[in-house]
Amino acid sequence: MRIAGCLAVLIVLSPVSGGRADAPVSVWTPELSFKVKRVGPVRVSPDGRRAAFVVATAVMEGEKSEWVSQIHLGRSDGSGSLELTAGEKSATAPAWSPDGKWVAFVSARGKAGKDGKDPRPNLWRIRADGGEAEALTDEKGGVAEPRWSPDGSRIAFLLTDPKTDDEEQAEKEKRDARVVDEAPKRIRLCVVPAEKDASGKRPVKVLTPGETSVGNVGEPGRFDWSPNGRSIVFAHQPTPYADDWPRTDVSIVDVETAAVRVLASSAASESDPRFSPDGRSVALVVSDDPPSWAFAARIAVVPSEGGAPRALAPTADERPDLLGWSADGRRVIFTETRGTVNRVSAAPVDGGAIVDLTPADTMVDQAALDASRTRIGFTSQAPDRAPEAWVSVLAPFAPVRVSRAQELPAAALPRTEVVSWTSTDGKPIEGLLTYPAGYAPGARVPLLVVIHGGPAGVFIRTFIGAVSPYPVAVFASRGYAVLRCNVRGSSGYGRAFRHANEKDWGGGDYQDILSGVDALIAKGVADPDRLGVMGWSYGGYMTSWIITQTQRFKAASVGAGVTNLMSFSGTADIPSFIPDYFGGEFWDDLEPWRKRSAMFHVKGVKTPTLIQHGEADVRVPISQGYELYNALKRQGVPTRMVVYPRQPHGIQEPRLQQDAMNRNLEWFDRWVMGKPGAPAGAH
Repeated sequence: MRIAGCLAVLIVLSPVSGGRADAPVSVWTPELSFKVKRVGPVRVSPDGRRAAFVVATAVMEGEKSEWVSQIHLGRSDGSGSLELTAGEKSATAPAWSPDGKWVAFVSARGKAGKDGKDPRPNLWRIRADGGEAEALTDEKGGVAEPRWSPDGSRIAFLLTDPKTDDEEQAEKEKRDARVVDEAPKRIRLCVVPAEKDASGKRPVKVLTPGETSVGNVGEPGRFDWSPNGRSIVFAHQPTPYADDWPRTDVSIVDVETAAVRVLASSAASESDPRFSPDGRSVALVVSDDPPSWAFAARIAVVPSEGGAPRALAPTADERPDLLGWSADGRRVIFTETRGTVNRVSAAPVDGGAIVDLTPADTMVDQAALDASRTRIGFTSQAPDRAPEAWVSVLAPFAPVRVSRAQELPAAALPRTEVVSWTSTDGKPIEGLLTYPAGYAPGARVPLLVVIHGGPAGVFIRTFIGAVSPYPVAVFASRGYAVLRCNVRGSSGYGRAFRHANEKDWGGGDYQDILSGVDALIAKGVADPDRLGVMGWSYGGYMTSWIITQTQRFKAASVGAGVTNLMSFSGTADIPSFIPDYFGGEFWDDLEPWRKRSAMFHVKGVKTPTLIQHGEADVRVPISQGYELYNALKRQGVPTRMVVYPRQPHGIQEPRLQQDAMNRNLEWFDRWVMGKPGAPAGAH
């Protein structure tokens, strides 16, 4: 489950160019945001001399509106890089062969099938020194996450069940009624030979048939080869449905026989397994028992032959993401959010205290260990620095930039700083404040508040010029200050803080936001008469709640927001979500649900409100947006609802992303800045 007045003369604070620098610009625009490329993941070669990384570019030409990814190779000493794959179709998920000669990847390139449909993502490989790519699989279900066996003879990957021949025929004949929750398309763990057999084929072997799904849709479960290549440890759940994640267990499958034995199974959720270098142990993440959506977990180690998991020292946020083991097998390496930064740390297997491996002020995203377990590839960025690919030895941390993906003009990016304040109940709250470009200390400026999703999301120190429905750098270039609040319930601040909004959505978190606004007013930064608020998902929930509780904000924008807790739980793909946060089902105690739903307090709302929603959203169904829109419209509140065809919970297509961005800019300019010319069709 993430602005515009008089423009002052701007001073270039720091260049963001990663390649050539065009003429300097003084204003960050939506068009510039689409020049920012997405970078990562980064995979270091077995010899440590090179790194493969993915670069995605927004393509908006003719009928195309998509992000196209290609794989690049960079030298680990930072001396240069080149594009390894090319074409109209994306190439993602690079994986090095153990000898460093090949890079496997996933792509939907190739010819259309007999039915005229575009090919599904399949497994390919290409020589690391260049050449033509070779298809290794031809599956209809869609391939993901390739991993080479230690000897390089096979590649393991995940494969989603395709439609059966009968299902495809039924679809053609329009007799394709379906029963909800029946015949789910599970995710299978498979292996394929790297080389063809005597008959010239590469037969795919399914290792996990039956009623087991390796991960869930959108969040594939992780797996790991044993050092001897004879088995694979993997996380699995009964179905691919997002609501089933609390039932995740860990098992080991024998690659030759496909015999599966359970390694860790309890009422807790066990996930993220990693073999030790000697193969005798497996590190995994074990949640609280019972698991909760706010989540809290420990790293544990279990003998690979079986036994009880032994918990290691708790991590700072109790939400670790495992990378693997150190080369000597004495520590488990993981990443975790700490405040507004992602860090790499190590948990000693003997139970000793957690050791941080990266600095407190350095963002480390999408980190991955290399085959030697001594280096990491990762991306890094900062509010004034676009993301690039980096490589470092694990200890001591000594990062080297290996990509020059960004070709941006030297731009005047405004200052972003971490700010903190005290909420009404004394709880310390933190956030990121971006000042307007050219801000003069002491000047009061319009303030826009952005609320993240989750609610266990968190605002971290990402580049403010990237594409977003709420474009921070563009808002700041237009004269707004932007406050991004990490309210109670956010990750990065420990278990107690993340669970502090249970049974209290719209309570303490609401006060955290208002107290942050009050703190900036008291500081002399925010103009109390020019305030706006916005957010996506849970941020949309909070925004819809805020407009029913106060008229302090001159405008609001609700993105894919939960507006009615009861109807949300009856239509979303995660029906256990709200009951978990609110301590029970609505039919047992309706009052807490009614009390904290915007729709039951919508009478008398005055705030002009923009609503944006993906039409294919199953996480927060579009009916949530319609409920709010119709209630506001019938009361004569200035409102506009924009529906984004084909889009899931987050807008994916660049042209529609640009539309969402521009509509938010126009909305807040009109209602906060008072600029004439409301968007056509606003009620």
